[in-house]
Amino acid sequence: MGTIISGTGSYIPNIVKTNESFVHNSFYGEDGVKIETPNEIIVEKFKDITGIEERRYAEPNMNTSDMAAKAAELAIKDAGIDAETIDQIIVAHNFGNVINGSIQTDTIPAIASRVKHILGIQNPDCVAYDVLFGCPGWIQGVIQADAFIKSGMAKTCLVIGAETLSRVVDQHDRDSMIFSDGAGACIVTHSEDPTQGILASSVQSHCNDETYFLYLGKSFHPDGDEDTRYIKMKGRKVYEYAIKNVPIAMKTCIEKAGVDIHDVKKFFLHQANEKMDEGFIKALFKLYGTREIPADIMPMSIQGLGNSSVATIPTLFDLVKKGHYPEHQLNKGDVVVFASVGAGMNINAICYRM
Repeated sequence: MGTIISGTGSYIPNIVKTNESFVHNSFYGEDGVKIETPNEIIVEKFKDITGIEERRYAEPNMNTSDMAAKAAELAIKDAGIDAETIDQIIVAHNFGNVINGSIQTDTIPAIASRVKHILGIQNPDCVAYDVLFGCPGWIQGVIQADAFIKSGMAKTCLVIGAETLSRVVDQHDRDSMIFSDGAGACIVTHSEDPTQGILASSVQSHCNDETYFLYLGKSFHPDGDEDTRYIKMKGRKVYEYAIKNVPIAMKTCIEKAGVDIHDVKKFFLHQANEKMDEGFIKALFKLYGTREIPADIMPMSIQGLGNSSVATIPTLFDLVKKGHYPEHQLNKGDVVVFASVGAGMNINAICYRM
């Protein structure tokens, strides 16, 4: 028996925030000293490094659970199933619901419970719970769904990644330009064809020096409230850690699946940094002793959607599947790899046959 993704859906917020929107911000360093470099130059360098030109923010009346439910509805419709037949609802996020204008996170009840409520699912045997695993949370949710399905404890799972990072960023921190909002969902179910679907997965957690590469900290503004915490990132350390470890995790996954690197049609990577993702692919192919990399092997959405954490991969996969990126085609039998890295620090990957 195999485990397949039978339907996908995504919710892309309507508010577009361009790089130019940050030109009037007052940026400070971690030391609380104002950065004197003109913001126009800061923004231009940011674009050169990350590839991000604009990002999406959730509407004021839209919460993480609302976006998650909208993506879920589309995935359920795409799979053509009755929502009452879902055995598990697994929602990956990091901050729960954050009311617009507030920095306080809200996770009681769980986001998955709220999604089940919004969807109107009555079946008490449909178990709803959240996954906190940093940016790799959606992949981890799919890995968990695969395990439950192969164990016989579930037949159909709804896995969602949703986040409103725009509400937990420090406007005085240059890294605030990276983050965005969105939601992506999929239906994971069993298949009688063992050659289709999830072929293998790999997961790692590095929790020594790497643990606090992403954390919650006070504003970089010297007069910021000591008791208010925002998402913070040690960008250089994250980059060095990821470039070293993510390609190894992907190679481990591909080898567990018994797949040749040249048979992988697409890599769906967490959309955190354009140059970093390109570095992952170059390093991975180098591990195989080759520098010949197909030009169309890595779909990217970061340029227009930014980094929505757990939502980047399921959103990108849904958009490619539904023809929004016509230069990237997926056909039955194609092998793809999903891989992510994020707070924890955690890394995971899935090798999947369409």
